[in-house]
Amino acid sequence: MDLSHTRLLRKKDINAMLATYHSPLKKELKTFDLTMLGIGAIIGTGIFVLTGTGALTAGPGLMISFVLAAIACLFASLCYAEFAAMVPESGSAYTYAYTTLGEIVAFVIGWDLMLEYLFAVSTVSAGWSGYFQSFLAGFGLKLPTALSAAAGSVPGVTSYFNLPAFTIIILITILLSLGVKETKRVNNIMVVIKLAVVLLFIFTAVRFVKPANWHPLLPFGFKGVFGAASSVFFAFIGFDAISSSVEETLEPSKTLPRSMLLSLGICTVLYVAVSAIMTGVVPFETFAKYIDHPISAVLIYSGQNWMAGIIDLGAILGMTTVMLVCLYGQTRISFSMSRDGLLPHVFSDISAKTGAPLKSTVLFGTIAAIMGGFIPLADLAELVNIGTLTAFTLVSFCILRLRKTQPDLRRPFKTPWVPFVPIMSIICCVFLLINLKPVTWIRFVVWLAIGMVVYFSYSVKHSQLKATATDDN
Repeated sequence: MDLSHTRLLRKKDINAMLATYHSPLKKELKTFDLTMLGIGAIIGTGIFVLTGTGALTAGPGLMISFVLAAIACLFASLCYAEFAAMVPESGSAYTYAYTTLGEIVAFVIGWDLMLEYLFAVSTVSAGWSGYFQSFLAGFGLKLPTALSAAAGSVPGVTSYFNLPAFTIIILITILLSLGVKETKRVNNIMVVIKLAVVLLFIFTAVRFVKPANWHPLLPFGFKGVFGAASSVFFAFIGFDAISSSVEETLEPSKTLPRSMLLSLGICTVLYVAVSAIMTGVVPFETFAKYIDHPISAVLIYSGQNWMAGIIDLGAILGMTTVMLVCLYGQTRISFSMSRDGLLPHVFSDISAKTGAPLKSTVLFGTIAAIMGGFIPLADLAELVNIGTLTAFTLVSFCILRLRKTQPDLRRPFKTPWVPFVPIMSIICCVFLLINLKPVTWIRFVVWLAIGMVVYFSYSVKHSQLKATATDDN
């Protein structure tokens, strides 16, 4: 086995990719579809769950926390947009690293993204389950306690299995297995409905805002604001999943940059508006009683209980689309890595009927469903943040490097104000990374160590790029 420096850092050639590019995936997505995909990934857990935790950490300063997280995402999205328009293959940050930094770095970030998406799906499913059970309660229905949550996830409650969490992931897996055309239709409908619910909440609750509740604006100082920004960054996961859809997108050089910036801009405005209204209607300390259903506190305080069922429906749809997009991103990352020989062939096996990676979708969907059903994932949620921030940091660095090493490449969309934007993206992401808990870093390092075992025991032997180079010689 040749483990030389040049072998491990062998890169894909972008010009060669453009010349020989052909995808087995069906092209079905337009700007509207991708924007809905981005909003579907971003609007969900952040508004309906994380706003409560963020309010307890930052107080009314949560508004600033969302802005800071969005700024970090904006810088990163401008870097993503350049790559998405330039590189024709799916894989997001994994593919970008493969063209810029080499194979082993690409594998590490691909392995990192798999962690991000897999835990995101399972973690969000727990929040989905809570809102779904609240929705059922409105009709006088209640699940058996033993099937209401994963064992040990609710103090003082004897439960063994989260049936709703398991079931929703299985249903999403079935939908994705039908192909991207059917998936986009269902996603678009759910996103439109949940946006209507969020707007209804804003216009209904804004009348009950008491500016006195915003004082003091920063009860925990900027430390609380920065801590909340690191925590609520989870809300912005998934917009990078848009870049994983390049092979299923019509005119990706134009469509992808537009949809990334549109989805991020729309969602940031909604996040800031909702957090401002929440902390304006309800004293932030009160959210300790409504940590899983923070919107409920606003409804109770404003006497708008009639909206409870509507909000539950919005939360259910919101979290469904988050899981849908994250599982979609998971399968496209593994598809790209498998096609390159870094993962077994089963992950890139395309169904002739649906034009989707069926086996990969079923496999990862089943794993996520089992995790969502049996494992309390509250402590693992930050792993999603660390995965996302690491990917953003690497992509931003790749922009700087590629501008220097290959300045003449055709760039249909160019990141503006280079090197300022990539450097600011790196600074923002690293700052948020250092605000994560030490235990999160330990778990992340363990996951990467497992990845290195996979790479050196399998990937380095089966790399398609290595095989091609051998044939050429």
